[in-house]
Amino acid sequence: MTDAIMLIGDVGGTNARFALADGDGPGFSAQFTLKCADFDAAVTGIRHYLDVAGVAAPAVICVAGAGPVVDRRIRLTNNHWVLSESQLGAEFADARVRLLNDFEAIAYGLTALTPGDCRQIGALPPDPLDRPEFRVGVMGPGTGLGAAGLIGYGGEPIPIICEGGHVAFAPCDALQVEILAALWQRFERVSAERLVSGMGLQNLYQALAAVRGEAAEVLEPAQIFAAAEQDPQSLAAAAVAQFFAILGQVAGDFALALGAENGIYIGGGIAPRYADQLAASAFRERFESKGRHRRLMESIPTQVIMHPHPGLLGAAFCARALASAK
Repeated sequence: MTDAIMLIGDVGGTNARFALADGDGPGFSAQFTLKCADFDAAVTGIRHYLDVAGVAAPAVICVAGAGPVVDRRIRLTNNHWVLSESQLGAEFADARVRLLNDFEAIAYGLTALTPGDCRQIGALPPDPLDRPEFRVGVMGPGTGLGAAGLIGYGGEPIPIICEGGHVAFAPCDALQVEILAALWQRFERVSAERLVSGMGLQNLYQALAAVRGEAAEVLEPAQIFAAAEQDPQSLAAAAVAQFFAILGQVAGDFALALGAENGIYIGGGIAPRYADQLAASAFRERFESKGRHRRLMESIPTQVIMHPHPGLLGAAFCARALASAK
């Protein structure tokens, strides 16, 4: 399709992943991950990647970032980097530049996923996306909680860009009401991201300790998951159970709001790493538990994205489109 060097990236709250888009297919090569904290700015990180990859300045740059695109800029929600189309264009003369929200990129990448790239959650088999028209959503906890939709219309994928992870948390049982009350002591507004993300798991752990009247040490998310596996009766196990149950609740609400009749995909950094725990949790029950709309929810498939870099798949799709545009 093109011999142009197409730099693609997916910048999250913690890591930045860069690669080179393939010119004649849906994939990419030379993937490399950087820690954002190690670089003072996005441009510095990109130049380091180009040095590592041993390639010249790119003709096309397509980078996704964890935050909304406003005036062709992304101010990363959970780190200090700022992505700017004008700055990248000035640094890499004559390059065509496009910025994407990180979950917008993942949404574009959904159509490039193969059956082996996903894990079915629940008994319902997934709907294929090779049809002319479809409507799906993707949501994923990582450093934050991202969300987006994708509509197939006339054979073309059209993303729905949103900040669905920042909707207000709605408790579904008496314990969750107590958890919410505990979190109100710390936060003026409790969004879904305050519970369903890496920091959200920590918040849940502390809130459950307060509800139980227990002392709780400060643990990293990975430590909470590890403690939950070691002792199924522990506070950590209760926090993990609530984490996946609330993810199911929030994903179900998102499916209703979006009309995602062909499925919800779960991405982000946490779900694929702990897919066994998610599959064994109350995720699917809480996803379906929507009162008068239970039957509708039972017809919507859910999957965990196991592909390590779905955002890069979507960025590569957009990079090829940018390279071929007149």
